[in-house]
Amino acid sequence: MANELRLEGLTLAVADVKRSIEFYRDQLGLTVEVDKAPQFGMIRVGGKNGGTIGLLSIKLTDNPAANRWTAHQRAAIHVELSTDDLDGLYNELKARSVKIHTPPHDEPWERCMDILDPDGYTVEIAQGRRGRNEPRK
Repeated sequence: MANELRLEGLTLAVADVKRSIEFYRDQLGLTVEVDKAPQFGMIRVGGKNGGTIGLLSIKLTDNPAANRWTAHQRAAIHVELSTDDLDGLYNELKARSVKIHTPPHDEPWERCMDILDPDGYTVEIAQGRRGRNEPRK
């Protein structure tokens, strides 16, 4: 393609924008780019050139089915992040009393851990750049 596409971000339908902003800022240490709670929030990931996670009040979504999603359906949606030191980040998050859903472990394709956000979406954090990392041997 002549015009390359970039992923700028994604938006999650959330029950409480303020609670979600507090989770991503206070628990995960990410930057709040926009705080228009209770309607919308935007979290910046990866510095000024990174992408965003939009947090849209579930009351404002165009899809009324979003109110009927089960916990399993929400958990199946992964917000995928990465870090250069997964085990170090795990220890930092534990020290901040962040509830880790799945601690660091090796998959055949990468080393990663999972956290559930306040709405039950999976925040998956991998060791190294996605698609270019390896599990520990």
